[in-house]
Amino acid sequence: MTNNPAGIATPTQPTAPTHHLELRLSPTPRGARLARALCAERLHAWGIPYGTEAHDAIVLLVAELSANAVRHGRVPGRDFHLRLTVPAQPVAAVRIEVTDTRGERTPEPAQHLPGADRTGGRGLLLVAALADRWGWGPRPCGSPRKVVWAECDRRNPGEQSVLGQM
Repeated sequence: MTNNPAGIATPTQPTAPTHHLELRLSPTPRGARLARALCAERLHAWGIPYGTEAHDAIVLLVAELSANAVRHGRVPGRDFHLRLTVPAQPVAAVRIEVTDTRGERTPEPAQHLPGADRTGGRGLLLVAALADRWGWGPRPCGSPRKVVWAECDRRNPGEQSVLGQM
């Protein structure tokens, strides 16, 4: 907001555009894979190239949140919703929001790393490790849905991925 000479606050326009991707996807493993693939392609097109730390971290966050929506938030016949917001300004955070249809099932990260024999329980630990901030809440419109979100501060876009070196 800026003040004009009369002292009235007027909204300011953003100095750089913000990119948005919104998808409604089936609550199936295929829907989660599609969310990951489409976000990876869009990030690259928006200037966060494949193979950079930022790209890999954001795509992994999308994959984990989408997989959780499919596994824990699924109601047959109801899609999950993905929103990806990427500010063009390199200092702004990328925001990922996944809305599922099970508002009563709250996301709770495991207290410790599950044993090697377990195939699940690591998703929110990964989200907590990769995201700079994350959380969840009810969908604002009051429907029986919840939104799980993560924010990833933009890193140097030229930085090579450390995930690929592991």
